[in-house]
Amino acid sequence: MSRRLRILTWHVHGNYLFNLTQVPHDFFLLTDPAGSPGRAGRVGALPWSDNVHEAPIDQVADMPFDVVLYQHRAGWDEDRPRWLSEAQRRLPRIYLEHDPPQEHPTNTRHWVQDEGAMLVHCTHFNALMWDAGITPTRVVEHGVRPLTQERWQGGLERGLVVVNHLERRGRRLGADLYLRLQEQVPLTLVGMGSEAMPGGFGESSQLTLPRQMASHRFFLYPVRYTSLGLALIEAMLIGQPVVGLATTELATVIRSGENGFIDNRPQALADAMRQLLREPGLAAQWGERGRQTALDRFGIDRFVADWMQVLHEVTT
Repeated sequence: MSRRLRILTWHVHGNYLFNLTQVPHDFFLLTDPAGSPGRAGRVGALPWSDNVHEAPIDQVADMPFDVVLYQHRAGWDEDRPRWLSEAQRRLPRIYLEHDPPQEHPTNTRHWVQDEGAMLVHCTHFNALMWDAGITPTRVVEHGVRPLTQERWQGGLERGLVVVNHLERRGRRLGADLYLRLQEQVPLTLVGMGSEAMPGGFGESSQLTLPRQMASHRFFLYPVRYTSLGLALIEAMLIGQPVVGLATTELATVIRSGENGFIDNRPQALADAMRQLLREPGLAAQWGERGRQTALDRFGIDRFVADWMQVLHEVTT
């Protein structure tokens, strides 16, 4: 694609957005004075490039765009009819769905029912679970541009768990499993609201989290049902070995005993984590093989190429 596109979107998942903006087009983030959810603009510690701009909500209807990339339901249901002009609503449009269905896991019809739109999923599992109805769909798997050059050392004999608001989000994100396993194996919980739970460290910025990953012996992913976590991929990219549940897309990423360990038996997870604490050499082997898996499957160049293809499809 030779033409540089002007893409209107929302700041929904900061880490994903940072990787998305490695695509060589111009991205305009809808903003409001209050910095409301999804309208925060260029915020945080991420090193935004000069192709990332802001689009004030009271001016957006008069701004020229080539594509509108929706990322949450409020953007589609509320912002689109209220703030976008009629011409902007007719532009090539993509809905980027970050999660699997939150209601019924297999029988939920996606709210975007539009033959002229494109519904893009982050994992093949998510695409399998959603009923897309009449909306064309594509899958663009995650891609990650590392923010630091950290590499795993694993000298701290603890596991690391990275989940925001784990106590509030409960069983779906594995709060009960974390509490159960934390009694058997030393674990550190990082993320917003983590201080409320045993082993909670608090929130870490995107620039300091890689150092914590590099120091901890392994990465525990207790999540039952969600999209594939970017933090998990970031841990793999620095060579930190991963232990998790054999559910959702992770079952296609980790081969137990080769590049990490997955199982649906909590006791098997505890046994694997204890083994990694006893055997740092095994942790290094799993971590290095996991790193190669992540480089091969979740590299930023493949991600950019996939998004370039999607944008080509919707604009031609």
